[in-house]
Amino acid sequence: AGGQGGPREAARSARSNRVLGRFLGVMPAYSAADDALTTKLVTFYEHQQDPSVPSHQAVVLLFEPRSGALKAILDGTVITAKRTAAVSAIATKLLKPASAEVLCILGAGVQAYSHYEIFTELFTFKEVRIWNRTKENAVKFARSVNGPVQVCSSAQEAVTGADVIVTVTTATTPILFGKWVKPGAHINAVGASRPDWRELDDELMKNCVLFVDSREAALTESGDVILSGAEIFAELGEVLKGTKPALPEKTTVFKSLGMAIEDTVAAKFVYDSWSAGN
Repeated sequence: AGGQGGPREAARSARSNRVLGRFLGVMPAYSAADDALTTKLVTFYEHQQDPSVPSHQAVVLLFEPRSGALKAILDGTVITAKRTAAVSAIATKLLKPASAEVLCILGAGVQAYSHYEIFTELFTFKEVRIWNRTKENAVKFARSVNGPVQVCSSAQEAVTGADVIVTVTTATTPILFGKWVKPGAHINAVGASRPDWRELDDELMKNCVLFVDSREAALTESGDVILSGAEIFAELGEVLKGTKPALPEKTTVFKSLGMAIEDTVAAKFVYDSWSAGN
C-alpha cells in the first residue's frame, strides 16, 4: 500500500476511514535492499474549517526490521513533498524532449514548490510559468521562489508552447486540454488521485504515451486513466530497468500516484544522513 498524500493514500491504505470528507491512511512498506521498515500515517481533511491548518498532515515511523523497535519519527509532510517531486524529476529526465526550455506548473501548493525546487536544480529552463485558480497564490509563489517565474492569467496561456508541464492541482474536472499541448511535450500529472477526479482531458490521455508508477494503482485510483480509457504503455520502473523504451520524442504523460516504498527509502536516507552527522 502507498501513496502521495491524502485521498490517494487512503484509497490504497491498509486501513482507511472516511467520515464527511476526512481520511486516515496507513501505509506500511518494507525494503530488503535498504533494510528499512516504515509506516506512514496521513490525514486528509477536504474542507478544513481553520485555513491555517493544512489539509494534509503526515508522519513516518521508521522501525528496526529485525527487532521491530521504533527508531525514528519523521515529518511525513516534508518527505511526501520531496519524494513525489523526486519521482517526477526521474520521469522527466527519461521522458522530456531533448531540448526542453519552458517549464509550466499548474497549481501553487506544497507540491508546486517541491517540484519547482528540484526541477530548477536538475534541469535548465529558459522560462518558468505558473498558473493557479487563485491568482494571489500564484503571485505569492512567484515572489517566494529563487528565480524568475511568469504568472499566467489562464492555464492555456501557461501551457501553450511548454516543453515540460507539471499538474499539481486539486481539480476534479480537467484543467489541461490536449489541444493546448505542444507535440512532444512531457506532462507529470500529480493531482486527481481518485477514480472520479480528472486533471487531463480525453484528447490528451488518448493521444499520449502513458507511463505510470503502478499499473494496479492507476487502474483503480486514477480518474484520468480510468475515465479516459487510455492504454498504459509502461510503468516507470520498466523504463529504468530497460525493459520498455522511454520514447521522449513522443508526447508523454507520467501519471503519479505514489508508492509507500518511496516513503521508506526517503525516510531511511534521512535517518542515515542524520546518524552519520551524530
